[in-house]
Amino acid sequence: MTTDNKEIWIRKGYEIFAISGQSGLKIEPLAKTVGKSKSSFYHHFADLELFVDLLLDYHIEQSYTIADKEKRARNINPELINILIEHKIDLLFNRQLRINQNIKNFSNTLHQSNKIIGDAFINVWVKDLGIKISQKQIEGVYALALENFYLQINPDNITHKWLAEYFVNLKDITTGFVS
Repeated sequence: MTTDNKEIWIRKGYEIFAISGQSGLKIEPLAKTVGKSKSSFYHHFADLELFVDLLLDYHIEQSYTIADKEKRARNINPELINILIEHKIDLLFNRQLRINQNIKNFSNTLHQSNKIIGDAFINVWVKDLGIKISQKQIEGVYALALENFYLQINPDNITHKWLAEYFVNLKDITTGFVS
């Protein structure tokens, strides 16, 4: 980010988008939330469309941050789960992109983010599974699991308990393919 004030707008807008989607992004309520005037918004961003584009760029930055942490994770529970909890807002932002993937720039950002995060996630997940399955099987299960994951998450259930249960169920399903 270029200025602290601009970063405040981006972070709060990102959070609002993650929880409420694009329809939740209104300049006046956003200005009240960050404690700035509407003119401050227009000083940093020409319009809401540019602002949303910057939120999408910020999401890609966050995706690289998550992937870097995932690469260092040795296991799903607790290491990867802790990363996911720490990045709850990023997961919810990605969920909004999935919901609205009919919008081209949302779809492009979603696919880019999934690739960045997915590659790192798959490595720790396969290592944690401790089973031998083909790359094609891994990619297929991952695609289904990812879709299922984003259908289920919401601001209230991204908890250690829920994620641990989710990954146990995913492991049971995956090991069922090779049994």
